[in-house]
Amino acid sequence: MSVLVNSSSRIIVQGFTGNEGSFHAGQMIEYGTQVVGGVTPGKGGQTHMDRPVFNTVKEAVDKEGANVSIIFVPPAFAADAIMEAAEAGIGVIVCITEGIPVQDMVKVKEYIQSFDTRLIGPNCPGVITPGEAKVGIMPGFIHRKGRIGIVSRSGTLTYEAVDQVTKAGMGQSSCIGIGGDPIVGTTTLEAVQLFMEDDDTDGIIMIGEIGGSMEADAANWIKEHGTKPVVGFIAGQTAPKGRTMGHAGAIVGGEDDTAEAKMRIMKACGIHVVESPAKIGATMKEVLGS
Repeated sequence: MSVLVNSSSRIIVQGFTGNEGSFHAGQMIEYGTQVVGGVTPGKGGQTHMDRPVFNTVKEAVDKEGANVSIIFVPPAFAADAIMEAAEAGIGVIVCITEGIPVQDMVKVKEYIQSFDTRLIGPNCPGVITPGEAKVGIMPGFIHRKGRIGIVSRSGTLTYEAVDQVTKAGMGQSSCIGIGGDPIVGTTTLEAVQLFMEDDDTDGIIMIGEIGGSMEADAANWIKEHGTKPVVGFIAGQTAPKGRTMGHAGAIVGGEDDTAEAKMRIMKACGIHVVESPAKIGATMKEVLGS
């Protein structure tokens, strides 16, 4: 079993013919991901990268059986692209776009609740199930099939954790970059729950940042319901209050938003917290006794 995407996923690229969409679609295809086409309004009926281009997501769903979409659409149009995908019946929507206005995401979050869909992102690196499907912008070569699930708000730290887990010989079941914006489609808790329910995941790495309550929410759930070991890290330990650090959502608004507070809560909930990202892989290997 895998989380969110696998070798059977049929992926379309919204913004397929643009520079970003074309580049990353090529990387995904090279990895072996089943990219069945793309969407660029006004270019329907053409082919791009030997795959069909459609005017709408609904056409791609009807004609190619698409069930996963990855979005490379400019910020001003990304919210509409997400809602179009949900309305068309796409089950997993991965939005890479950075800089979507918060008010647009408030509308999106409310709208997609009416549909049987899961949004990853925005402002995220995507999702990968090693050896099966890469739906995002992450470097595929650092991943290795294994049994460690990774959820992260930081793209760069996702790659660091993946590299460590790979070099430690453990590999990953799936990796989910949930994104660093104030409003994201899938929370840390929801991603952790997916891995807790996955029979092919033995341990979970949870990487968070300052700002918001997602890590604390996940930690409290893990304390009550967790069945697998979790290694955690919080970025931004030296961040000053009130200043955005890196991501729009990484801003300390109160005493519970700090890295120190989050790490304290996580430790109290039984999570194996590391103070340096360099220790993520070794700690997971030690925890699992492998």
